[in-house]
Amino acid sequence: MQNNVLILDFGSQYTQLIARRVRELNIYCEIHPYHHIPESLDPFKAVILSGSPFSVRAEDAPHPDLSKIRGHKPLLAVCYGAQYLAHFSGGSVEPSNIREYGRAKLSMIKSGEAFFQGIPENTNVWMSHSDTIAKLPENGVRLASTVDVLNAAYRIEGEETYAIQFHPEVYHTTHGKHLLENFLVNIAEVPQTWTPAAFVETTVATLKEQIGDGKVVLGLSGGVDSTVAAILLNKAIGGNLYCIFVNNGLLRKNEFESVLHQYKDMGLNVKGVDASERFLEALRNESDPERKRKAIGNAFIEVFDDEAHQLTGVDWLGQGTIYPDVIESVSVNGPSVTIKSHHNVGGLPDFMKLKVVEPLRMLFKDEVRRVGKEMGIDAELLGRHPFPGPGLAIRILGDITAEKVRILQEVDAIFINGLKKWELYDKVWQAGAILLPINSVGVMGDERTYEKVVALRAVQSTDGMTADWVDLPYEFLQEVSNHIINRVKGVNRVVYDISSKPPATIEWE
Repeated sequence: MQNNVLILDFGSQYTQLIARRVRELNIYCEIHPYHHIPESLDPFKAVILSGSPFSVRAEDAPHPDLSKIRGHKPLLAVCYGAQYLAHFSGGSVEPSNIREYGRAKLSMIKSGEAFFQGIPENTNVWMSHSDTIAKLPENGVRLASTVDVLNAAYRIEGEETYAIQFHPEVYHTTHGKHLLENFLVNIAEVPQTWTPAAFVETTVATLKEQIGDGKVVLGLSGGVDSTVAAILLNKAIGGNLYCIFVNNGLLRKNEFESVLHQYKDMGLNVKGVDASERFLEALRNESDPERKRKAIGNAFIEVFDDEAHQLTGVDWLGQGTIYPDVIESVSVNGPSVTIKSHHNVGGLPDFMKLKVVEPLRMLFKDEVRRVGKEMGIDAELLGRHPFPGPGLAIRILGDITAEKVRILQEVDAIFINGLKKWELYDKVWQAGAILLPINSVGVMGDERTYEKVVALRAVQSTDGMTADWVDLPYEFLQEVSNHIINRVKGVNRVVYDISSKPPATIEWE
């Protein structure tokens, strides 16, 4: 990729949001940890420094060498980045008298500055820092202030270097995207050439060169990522792509048959493999969430390897890995704490001996959908909610049995079909049901029952990094709850999850 923007990550929770806003401007960007700056900066037209949970005054504060960037590339420093430039370039950073978090207004904007072109005074910005820049760095020129923050934005004379103590990437900064556009398009003159059509064209050409006459085997899941990856590979190598769709017994109701039917008219070479019993046996008496994920992953690899060995001359494995998977697997401070295992990242067992090809590795989820639309993939398939790789196993809390899978499949079908009937499905990013490991007392007719409890979950998100619960209509929840309790044997209570991510996760396991 040419005309890139380099984002140096100092550990901010908002770094991915910076990348997303840049991509929304049709500009390609990459995130790299601050301590792994690419050796060659030639492909990069501009650089952005992210925020950070660190204080520049701390002994262990990130302190990269920017000598090959400053004065050579247009540079935008955000929050920690702005304080870093001040602290180590003749200015000073001090603890703020008041903690500067939340909304603020730019009460002063220096006129005639290209950086703030078209941005009005009193616009809302989002602050998130406890230190503040008390003195600008050498040759610093103040560009904006708030009531509480004198040096909210500045530039450095003689360089195309700009710095801000607020976050332009978050929704709460009203003109944040406009500010990024001013810097990247008007000042750095980065061409806006990152489009779905351009991605398809360059990726297909790259895949042809990378794979040549080789053969690729790819595991389809029925989801958006693996489908778009398959169509891209099919465009590049045609009949040399072999797709395998494994039924692990943990899919949604009738999903194995319906997904195979969907692929039938897409020109893909797909083989369906029903390995339900093998997966259920691998999960027998296992209740720990991480061990369940690993058991499913190991069983999938074994099944997939069995099928791959029936093919001759295959030396590539295709995967639908997307950019958030890659970013979350590379930590600024070394290997990150495992919240949950990513099923697409981390390498393959040595016995498979296949090279990996990941055509979507640099795309966010919404970009994957736009690329799929560009290639003419059916809108219904592209609009499918994300579904976890381990399937219903992580929506059944505790051990897995065939009966529990049956119950949850029935509950999930009623919930999802209800969302579609009420025209709510496309307004929700992800929805599903969770079978809880508890029974509750109920009354049906004149009889006392002691049966399962299920939780319904519906969230709104962009890429799953953060998520808010969806305020579904009470009438809808009432109807779905009644249908579940009346139609699914073994369930007598339905609850609705109103937790956001963070602090909760989207899935319960």
